[in-house]
Amino acid sequence: MTEAAGLLDPLRRLHDGLRDAIVAATERQRGAELAGVSREETADTIYTLDAIGEDVLLASFDALSGDHAFVLIAEGLGQGPRVFPRGASESEARWRIIMDPVDGTRGLMYQKRSAWILTGVAPNRGPRTCLLDIVLAIQTEIPLVKQHLSDQLWSIKGEGSGAERSNRLTGERTHLDLRASSAGTIDHGFATVSRFFPGARDELGAIDEEIVNGILGPAAPGKARCFEDQYISSGGQLYELMSGHDRFVADLRPLMNGLLEARGQPRALCCHPYDMCTLLIAAERGVIVTDAAGRPLDAPLDLETDVSWIGYANDAIRRQVEPVLRAALEKRGLLA
Repeated sequence: MTEAAGLLDPLRRLHDGLRDAIVAATERQRGAELAGVSREETADTIYTLDAIGEDVLLASFDALSGDHAFVLIAEGLGQGPRVFPRGASESEARWRIIMDPVDGTRGLMYQKRSAWILTGVAPNRGPRTCLLDIVLAIQTEIPLVKQHLSDQLWSIKGEGSGAERSNRLTGERTHLDLRASSAGTIDHGFATVSRFFPGARDELGAIDEEIVNGILGPAAPGKARCFEDQYISSGGQLYELMSGHDRFVADLRPLMNGLLEARGQPRALCCHPYDMCTLLIAAERGVIVTDAAGRPLDAPLDLETDVSWIGYANDAIRRQVEPVLRAALEKRGLLA
């Protein structure tokens, strides 16, 4: 077992406590209350729902710092990293922990869809630490009030990954056998180009159409060849790929910023490194995740960097989709 394995159980317990606190709050409060804006941060809007777990989170990290020294980078806890134990210097920390306490806030606060707690742990290399340095990752489902089951996945680099489904009513935990799709085509499967927010939906939709038509050709009258799922949670999208539900996902929002500028519109709200900090789990389960140019996805562990990513359920799907996707991006001058 690696040294990072000593963090697995305490971080899983932290996830469980945070999940339970958020579910309890959603049971007490209405969606309109949870959807209130708590504050604005550079990376994203922090809603009332996001702020609910802050006290639980900080208390848990204070407890964890009794045995481990680390730098915490987390959405919703203000700008910049925090060092634990408090008062220690960054250079003393053994680990850098990056976290999104609620990935998928918008769907959860309206009780439309589960959100996810995402955590990645990497050896501390200072500001140079990046996604590919992560050696331990955990993601935990925050279920809807009407949903009693919650999934949790984790991975230690080079040692595979585990998954459990817990019953929040009985406390029972059972092994979960998740497998990415083995299909060799997107035909009759879910394949998505993310376009969650207004601004460049037309261009992202056009890229989506070029990919599908370039691979499958026109559908027969009254038939659909493939489907899409605009799940507003990057961790949730990775879960859909890992579980065999989705075959292809592309989040290209950062590539749209030049177009938005030309249209006189503000930069897009994009995926950030904390949204992709459980990439290791997907990789250990055979899902292929690249950047927009087809390289292994990497980014610094910070709160600001915009991240484009593409996920393929398997290599056959990648071979089918990537050339057509690349052609659509090159045609628009979107690849440097």
